[in-house]
Amino acid sequence: MKTKKNLIVVGDRVLIEPDEGSERSTAGLYLPPTVREKEKVQGGKIMKKGPGYPIPDASEEPWREKKSVKYMPIEAQEGDYAIFLRNEAVEIEFEGKKYVIVPYSSILALLRTEIEEE
Repeated sequence: MKTKKNLIVVGDRVLIEPDEGSERSTAGLYLPPTVREKEKVQGGKIMKKGPGYPIPDASEEPWREKKSVKYMPIEAQEGDYAIFLRNEAVEIEFEGKKYVIVPYSSILALLRTEIEEE
C-alpha cells in the first residue's frame, strides 16, 4: 500500500517556493546566507493557496442545520509570482523542499503571466 502526503493550505494563506536570492550584491560582493535572510521583501512562486477568508453565517437560529463554511476567495492563483513581506513568512520544509507560508495580507504584489492570442 502506498501513501501520499498532501499539503493543504488553510484560510487566507499561500504556500510559496521562495527565490534563492542573489549571492552577489550589485557591486559584485558575495553575500552570506545570513545577510540574504534579513531582507524585508522577498519573491517567489505560489505553489498552493488556501480557500480564502471565511464568511460568517448570518443566521443565528440554533435549530437550523449548520451549513458548510463559505469563503471569500483571494486573488492570488497558483503559478503567480508573489512579492511579499519576509517577516510575516513561516518557513517549512516539505518532502525535501523549502517553502514559506505567507498570510495573504503580507503579499505586496502579484505578477501573473497571461498568454494573449493574436
